[in-house]
Amino acid sequence: MHVEATVAQDSSEGVRPDDPAEIGRRVLRLRGERGLTQRQLAEPAYTPAYVSTLESGKVRPSETALRHLAERLGVSYEELATGRPAELAAGLRLRLTDARRALATGAPEDAAVLFRALHEEAVAHALAEERTAALLGLGDCLLESGELTDARDCFAAAERLLADEPLPRRVPAIRGRATAHLLTGELRYACYLLESTLDELDAAGLHDPEALLLLYTASIAPYMDMGAHARAAHAAELALALAPRVSDPALVAGMHRGVARTLIAEGRIAEADASLAKAQELYRQLHIRTELAHCHWMRGYVHAQDGDLEQAERELRAARSILASKRAALFTEQVEVELADVLRRRGRAAEAQALLRPLLTSADERDGAGEGTGVLGAGRGAVHAGGAHRLLGLIAEERGDTEAAEEHYCAALSLLERSSAAGDLADLCRLLGDLLRRTGRVEAAMDAYRTGLGHRAAPGTTTLGPAPATPPM
Repeated sequence: MHVEATVAQDSSEGVRPDDPAEIGRRVLRLRGERGLTQRQLAEPAYTPAYVSTLESGKVRPSETALRHLAERLGVSYEELATGRPAELAAGLRLRLTDARRALATGAPEDAAVLFRALHEEAVAHALAEERTAALLGLGDCLLESGELTDARDCFAAAERLLADEPLPRRVPAIRGRATAHLLTGELRYACYLLESTLDELDAAGLHDPEALLLLYTASIAPYMDMGAHARAAHAAELALALAPRVSDPALVAGMHRGVARTLIAEGRIAEADASLAKAQELYRQLHIRTELAHCHWMRGYVHAQDGDLEQAERELRAARSILASKRAALFTEQVEVELADVLRRRGRAAEAQALLRPLLTSADERDGAGEGTGVLGAGRGAVHAGGAHRLLGLIAEERGDTEAAEEHYCAALSLLERSSAAGDLADLCRLLGDLLRRTGRVEAAMDAYRTGLGHRAAPGTTTLGPAPATPPM
């Protein structure tokens, strides 16, 4: 079943199993199978006429009546009330755990098959909780494989199913949608989703530690990419304060991974590496290979910032190997950009270029069609696509091809401006300005420098509203 059909199932109700007519038909069928008369089924608490009215679907039976009838018919109350065996929901939940394990250790498309099948069963039996869990799992599969629009649709469908639930129950779906927007390159909208949810939780007094930790951790990446480092650091502080009140080790591991990014920005390299080591150990214990790969990836970045390029390359290659074996396409492409940066800095520009070109060439040939093409572009990994163009520009400059360098810098500038990635824009404007100045175009160079200074002056402040209220700890 395609994602469109999966989501469509969640927008159509169909026949409800707790409809009086459906309950009446079940009572009639079960009574016939057991050879009971209406009187035998009804006595001693009810009359044959009541059973007749119930079987015709003209009355909604009370819980007391259903429990009486279930006992006489030899079935559970749940089976008579809903039409599903008592063990069905428990069995589905066990299989959802298996599907989650398949996603953690294997390829996302294989796990997606399991989640779709479970979703169909949950819809058929009107199991709302299991239906939502299947959609969330499917959304995570689609994030890993880079199908970002479909992932966003799955998370939105899960959110609709939870519309009447307390807001903390909806937070995983909201976080999923925000992550899909982040990976697409819509950084501001990702921040808006996370911040507005934090404000709504605070206004309602719903200071659920797990929901808050999930939101604060998720907000660190878009803040950092937008250059809002102070806001990212504040989110990290709040996440650290919440961690002792959270029992889910996967959430705590994610927090450590997110916090490490703010520590790197502050130059606290040893602390960042220690935070990543904690996350890595938790992910090993949980056998979550994708997140383990992200820890290798981030440790590679830490070593690169610290100047240890040999160790950085080892960590990034380890991350790439895990992600490629899981067929996590988008994340594999993103880590290849960072590996290419290390290779260039190690003097292996040809290797770096060979790694980068396949990530962008198809997108160029297809007119910049991003998502779904299997390459980085405007709708799929835009920040890393900008980074790839920047690296190719540097490589072109180093070999004296200023025309190609300028083309790549301009392509990077377009991608990063659309995604509001202020953190990288200032440096890119400096590179472009230097190139233009060296080729005698002083006015154009000054324009590039002014643009860069505008992004550098107050990173993040022109694109974000007031920070969310701090919850009571």
